[in-house]
Formats: sequence, C-alpha cells, structure tokens
Amino acid sequence: MESIIIIVFVAGYMAITLEHSIKIDKLIPALIMMAISWALIALGIDAFNNWFDSSKHGLVEGFAAIDHEGKMHLMEETLLHHLGKTAEILVFLLGAMTIVEIIDYFDGFSTIKNFIKTKSKKKILWIFSVLAFILSAIIDNLTATIVLISILQKIVQDRNMRLWYAGLIIIAANAGGAWSPIGDVTTTMLWIGNKVTTLNLIKFLFIPSLACMILPALVASMMKPFEGELDIEEIKLDKPKNRFSGTMLYLGLGAIVFVPIFKTVTHLPPYVGMMLSLGVVATFAEIY
Repeated sequence: MESIIIIVFVAGYMAITLEHSIKIDKLIPALIMMAISWALIALGIDAFNNWFDSSKHGLVEGFAAIDHEGKMHLMEETLLHHLGKTAEILVFLLGAMTIVEIIDYFDGFSTIKNFIKTKSKKKILWIFSVLAFILSAIIDNLTATIVLISILQKIVQDRNMRLWYAGLIIIAANAGGAWSPIGDVTTTMLWIGNKVTTLNLIKFLFIPSLACMILPALVASMMKPFEGELDIEEIKLDKPKNRFSGTMLYLGLGAIVFVPIFKTVTHLPPYVGMMLSLGVVATFAEIY
C-alpha cells in the first residue's frame, strides 16, 4: 500500500511541475492526488503497523493493536489537524489580500507616486528598488511587484525602458520578501508553522537581502539604459482619486506590520492578528 501511495504522490507532483506543458492547472492534480492518497490510506489502514501523530509529533504507541474504528478516528484527527494548518495559512493570506484590496479601493497606492519627483533615470531606478524592497516585506513580493509596475506604466512610456525597470523591481521585491515573515508565501508558511521567528528572520536575512537588492541596482545604474533623464512629458503624476488614499495606505500597511508584533506579544496564531488588523482597516473603510 505504501508503494502505491508513493506512486500516486510522485505522479501528482510530476503533473504539478508540468502544469504549463500539459495545460492543466496545478490545483487539479493536487486535489486528485490528495483525495486518492487519503482514500488509499483509509482503505488500507488496518495494514499499517505505525501511525504518525502530527499534533504530538510522534508515533502512536501500540497502533497495530488498535481496532478499525480507533484507527479511523486517528486518521480523521490527522486530517483535521492538516486541514486546520492549511486553513491558518489561507485565512492569513485572505486577510492580508483583503487589506491590500481595501487600500487599492481607496487608491492608496497612488500616494507612492508622490515619492517620484525626479526625471533622472538612475534616481527613479533607486526609488523603485527601495520601494519594492520595503513594500514586498509588508504586502508580499508578488503584490508589491504588481503595484509598482502599474505605477511604472504611468511614468515610463517606453516599453524597453519599462522592462529594464520591471526586472530590477522584481529582483528587489524578491530580496525584500525574503527577510520578512509576511513578505513571501514560503516564509509566511514557515513562520505560521513556528519553524522560524520574526527576530531571527530579520537578524540573519536582512543584510543578505539588502545586498541582493543593492548590488543589482548598483550594476544597473552604471549601464547605458539608465543614463540621462526621462522626457518631461513622460512624468504623469495624477492626484489620488480619494482624499483618504494616503490615510488608508499607511493604516493598511501599519495594520499588516502589526501582525508579527501581535503574535510575539500574545503567542496566538498569526491569522488572529491578521483578522484583528482587517477588522480595524475595514472599520475605517466603512467610516470613510
């Protein structure tokens, strides 16, 4: 039975990695793999001599001697444990993305354009790199990249020049997301699973991440595409559509940053802090 389960897992994982080749969304083989694997475990549970208790992080003593109903109960508890851990991550990410959506609804990210008051290509490169590094540590690297590239499109009209800037934004955003517990899905999962702590992440990864942002930007700033200035007609800094855009931007970002502090003080799971932050931001959104 173990061999069959391993074969199902490997086949499902292969289908996930070949998503673009086989033209099937990776969610589909993941769901099928999960259901078939657990079905095989349920059907052959009496043949297993050992069972790993995920909640206690150890083998169940005398598992082979437990009756069928007892084994099924243990399996259901294990399923519920994993469902709960997965739900923690999903609820946390949904809360964070909802806060980002609220900021965007109030046109909060347009406030960032106020930081760009120069036509120098090099200065704009450094401004976007620093913003990507900071924002990605708060609202995750993918969201930060999307936000900054959307702003970039309003400032730089030349497509080739935009590609240069976009490349550096992506590098800076990935670097910024690495040192923060809320900056990347991977670090978020490790943080929620208590595999890493906020202070140790910052302590050991901030300097390397900063170097990963600075060095590419430094090299790029010495390259020909970033010489000179942008044409004056290329700078388009529209006023925010909502008068509370700046308030909602800083409130939303502050609410997300508050989550690691909440976890450190209360020792509650991060999604609880994220739900509190979402509630506060949503309250102000209703008032405004």
